[in-house]
Amino acid sequence: MRLVFLGTPAPAVPSLRALLDAGHEIVLVVSQPDRRRGRGSDTSPSPVKEFALSRGLPVSERVEDVLSVSAERGVVVAYGALLRSNVLEHLEFLNVHFSLLPRWRGAAPVERAILAGDDVTGVSIMAVGEELDAGPVFATESVPLAERYADEVLEDLAERGARLLVEVLGDPERLAHPVEQVGEVTYAKKLSPETFRLSPEMTVDEALRVVRLGRSVLVVDGRRLRVLSASASSATPGPGRLDVAGESVRAGVRDGALVLERVVPEGSRAMTARSWWDGARYVAPPVWL
Repeated sequence: MRLVFLGTPAPAVPSLRALLDAGHEIVLVVSQPDRRRGRGSDTSPSPVKEFALSRGLPVSERVEDVLSVSAERGVVVAYGALLRSNVLEHLEFLNVHFSLLPRWRGAAPVERAILAGDDVTGVSIMAVGEELDAGPVFATESVPLAERYADEVLEDLAERGARLLVEVLGDPERLAHPVEQVGEVTYAKKLSPETFRLSPEMTVDEALRVVRLGRSVLVVDGRRLRVLSASASSATPGPGRLDVAGESVRAGVRDGALVLERVVPEGSRAMTARSWWDGARYVAPPVWL
């Protein structure tokens, strides 16, 4: 099948790879513009653009270029922008969406599922319409969230979604009969810096969910400390206090403590929480915010 592919971040790459491996012809790849992805002023291409170029595929940063190619369908995976009506009128699109629709329509479905304490998430292959993530669904696959971190869940869903996408495209019966979404609609609004900010007012469960997003931070003596991994403790130095118990560095919250495991001090590299604590040489247990 002749396809147009729209996608940007790393979780979209497995779908593009799977389409090529299944023998589909990708006549155009559209991805978001190159941007800064680390320190310094140099820009770099998105993961999808980088992969597409490595396979010799035509790449554009203009979604309007879809209008100038001949394709049978389009595929969208985490492209990063809504498609305008003129594009949707030109071509039918399938979307690989990382939730069990209609739960968590929108920009950050995996992270919102984790923050909400959902037990299960999944991936949906749906038709794209003008209303956000509201189109009928061709197929779904559910997976338990358990205590997994967001990057692990996304990697899993990206692979499952890629396989499911190829199955749907190869099944004319499923393509011809998508099913309307049924159930309560929830929206996964975009994440802000405050989403990742840990607070002593949180419960242990709430704080651990933030840590599982992968970019959580707390502030000690005015300096940001990224928390890469943590576990729970019922013993606590008190909300907003830090201390050491044996080899464990504990950050007190409302009903217990986070046991900090791996951290990244401001301006430094990843290390164990105990290495950070020993290097900081606090005379008295500090306060964190």
